[in-house]
Amino acid sequence: MGIAGSLRKIFRKPYASVAPAAVGALLDAGAVLVDVREPDEWRAGHAPKARHIPLGQLPGRAKELPVGRPLVTVCRSGARSARAATMLAADGFEVHNVTGGMRAWAAAGLPVAAKGGRPGRIT
Repeated sequence: MGIAGSLRKIFRKPYASVAPAAVGALLDAGAVLVDVREPDEWRAGHAPKARHIPLGQLPGRAKELPVGRPLVTVCRSGARSARAATMLAADGFEVHNVTGGMRAWAAAGLPVAAKGGRPGRIT
């Protein structure tokens, strides 16, 4: 393997990136959407089918996630969920990170819900 190949291997992300519009197909195939934002962000609005595990709690709560099913991580912009995706991939999960996060999700016209099923917003 040449230097270029070695560098690609070293810097390769351990997870896949996915556009918000493609998340539905992953969920239909059995993936679990994991929102790693803070509680106040979650309460303001989240994807209806998401599970909420804030990034800071993820190391202690990863055992709550189903083994053998792909995970899709999301946050506000994609940065925190990329860190979560890296952590979960290191634990052996197949992970996809939502490109652009919940901001891109809402911009794509996908549903955002708040408590009680009310329409939510991204803060």
